[in-house]
Amino acid sequence: MTMSGGPGRTCVRCGLPISRYNPDTRCSTCARTDATPTIPDRAWRDEEVHRALAAWDFGTVVRLIRRRSGLSQKAVRELTGLTQGFISDLERGLKQVNGRETIIDLLTGLGLPADLRPLLLALFAQAESQRLVQVIDPALPWTAARMVTSLEAAVGGAMTGLNRRSVIALGGAGLTQYILQAALAPPETIASTARNGINVSDQLLTSLQSTTDALRQADASHGSGNLARAATAHLKVLLRFLKEGHFNEATGRRLAAVTADTAIQTGWYHFDSGAHTVAHNLLVGALRAAHASGDSRLRAGALSFIAIHGYSAGDPRDAVTAARTARQVIADQDAPALHAMLLTRQARGHARLREDRQARTALEEAQALCARGRGEDDPHWLYWINPGEIMGQTGSCLLDLGRPDQAAQAFADARNAFSPDEIRTRAQFLSRAATAQMRAGDVDAGSATGHEVLALVSGVRSARLDDNLDTMLAEARRYSSATPAQELVERGQAVMEERAA
Repeated sequence: MTMSGGPGRTCVRCGLPISRYNPDTRCSTCARTDATPTIPDRAWRDEEVHRALAAWDFGTVVRLIRRRSGLSQKAVRELTGLTQGFISDLERGLKQVNGRETIIDLLTGLGLPADLRPLLLALFAQAESQRLVQVIDPALPWTAARMVTSLEAAVGGAMTGLNRRSVIALGGAGLTQYILQAALAPPETIASTARNGINVSDQLLTSLQSTTDALRQADASHGSGNLARAATAHLKVLLRFLKEGHFNEATGRRLAAVTADTAIQTGWYHFDSGAHTVAHNLLVGALRAAHASGDSRLRAGALSFIAIHGYSAGDPRDAVTAARTARQVIADQDAPALHAMLLTRQARGHARLREDRQARTALEEAQALCARGRGEDDPHWLYWINPGEIMGQTGSCLLDLGRPDQAAQAFADARNAFSPDEIRTRAQFLSRAATAQMRAGDVDAGSATGHEVLALVSGVRSARLDDNLDTMLAEARRYSSATPAQELVERGQAVMEERAA
């Protein structure tokens, strides 16, 4: 036998030293033939696999992945480097996989999808730091009772058995784990057999949903400042029906869907009003309700607002994680508009992290999906996605990335796409457009756009809009020696004083 791998030789694939007894130009781990077995991505999307992964039952994960891929234990040995005897014992529950690196190597060898890898690392961080979140701990079953308790705590209702600090503390690795479990946890049972409860009929649910829809329409026009209290009261009614109503499984899931939609909107109204902690707690509770509804599009909707919270008031990495997970949740849906919206959320997170290439890639995909029009599964509540919205989000990303000239052009392309009735939305984008124009050195154009904004904002109550107005006026003050900028600052100060009154 020719010993061609002498001292000093390294693997052509991974660069590690090759044993002198290995006649190949690759190390024993990398020495694969063209017939190397592969794990199809679809094997990881099976519900049983998700349950096993959520329970950290790696023996079951290996067995299910292997069978759904049509592979032998010998093929798994080639992929993972584990012995065939160990794999057999692992699948029968006689052995366990211990240690962070061993688990990562196992799942990587089995082709764990890239979108789940960062979440897995966060789970390790959570376990290692011993920071467990009580009651809404994602590792615990996602029951209807937990969903109601979580939302009651968020709206200031009953607190039985719940530590409010536990809810507020859900962030960082804990939030990442929560997001992962939203994608992996098995469905909840939602039926109620309360004998003396109010009968929850389809007609009642239609009426409750219409109230949520009416509040959503009002938000686009006048902002959320006047809606948060009304939406909170509406959500409390829905929670009472969940606790005391009489309904079967199908009706219960629809009730959970209306509750999720309402909780998402209520969280958004509080966020837009500047109450970020309340908003956060409502949104994580809304994710539970969306999960209980069985509607993956609602789960994606809740995650999209968690993403907004992340890139606006929290950790932009949470925005990226939430948006990516949401897209995975709806992978089987014909919903190009929903995917496009989620990609803009992901892009905003990348932009805040100054990840230029990733942000641009997400925005390009969003534009292509939006151009396809609405899909069969795009939800009714996503009426506002259009090319103008995508271009407006592109402008916001470019502004965060320090490219004001390109941002100004994107905002210019977006400005005519919004309905005259969407006053708050138009004012938001125009205020950013004015900031971009002034940062790009076009003081006259920026001042003119700023006056348009000030003419729109009377009666619109939105803390986010106020923040954008402050930023716009701060930019104008840099050019206060120029008459147009000085006039904008003077008028803006008067408007802000009136809004604060």
